Amino acid sequence: MRARSLWRGSLRGGSRQNAGMLRRDLPPLLGGSFTISDARDAGVSRSRLAAVDLVRPFHGVRTRRTATAPGPDELLVRERMAQYAVRMDDGEFYSHISGAFAWGIPLPFSLRREWEQLDVSVHWPRRSPRSRGIRGHAIQSELATVRVHPVTGYAVASPATTWAMLGSVLRHPYDLVAAGDAVVRTPQHRDDPPPLATLEELTAAVAAGRRTGIAALRAALSLIRGGSASRPETWLRLSLVDGGLPEPELNVDVFEDGVWLARVDMAYLALKIAIEYEGEHHLRDPVQWAADIARYDRLEASGWRVIRVTKIELFERPGALRARVLAALRSRC
Repeated sequence: MRARSLWRGSLRGGSRQNAGMLRRDLPPLLGGSFTISDARDAGVSRSRLAAVDLVRPFHGVRTRRTATAPGPDELLVRERMAQYAVRMDDGEFYSHISGAFAWGIPLPFSLRREWEQLDVSVHWPRRSPRSRGIRGHAIQSELATVRVHPVTGYAVASPATTWAMLGSVLRHPYDLVAAGDAVVRTPQHRDDPPPLATLEELTAAVAAGRRTGIAALRAALSLIRGGSASRPETWLRLSLVDGGLPEPELNVDVFEDGVWLARVDMAYLALKIAIEYEGEHHLRDPVQWAADIARYDRLEASGWRVIRVTKIELFERPGALRARVLAALRSRC
């Protein structure tokens, strides 16, 4: 069905005769992206490969042009990874920023300009790959464990290796910890996937040899927690701790007289203080927003103090945030 829809999209405005020619020249088995070599082996002419309905994302690769609107940056990066994957050599693998996208490791928006190029690595002594649209790397084999991604089938640096590689990329220490939190994240719900790696595996990746950013990696290891559910939650926790406040417990289930009331992002359980990060998706989803309000009402009715934190306060006014939490702690002591 996908192949047929692509054909229809590429044939709009053309005659039936042209449609038949395009179907004959571009066999559906080539897929959405394909190498010139595979197309030639399938009998596609050179002139057909130069047609305007084909995009040239990388040297030696053609992709069927579609009329779909641009999607989120993350989807565009993954689309480019799919396009390059058709020409990857056996020894090549995605790494660094591209590896983080493959594994779903959160990255700051400040890296957006670097997303446009794909990170493709090989093990030294092979030469780093060179092509328009990619950043090539040649890495010592002991510093890069490679796995086949279970969903895409791409060769990707393992989650632990990918995190260690981010030590040369992420400029803020909080983001390096947030990436580590995502890798070792403990499942919070029954259908959550298992952790991508363990803290022991992250430690082993750091100890494997000399890396760029090794000092930042070592400092981050002691701050990584399995209970953090998102990058903002990691930033929130670290901001409180760096301000001299006690480290809160993460993703806590709150019970009152044996009855479950809510799960909160962070809590000082003994003082009945909950801290909740209000992500933008909560405001855009009316069902989620209604559930949040009901949850806060249950907590406050049981004597809990709920501190709600916004994106602007967390990232632009951390001092005011810490002052609010400190005031709440003092009021309960």
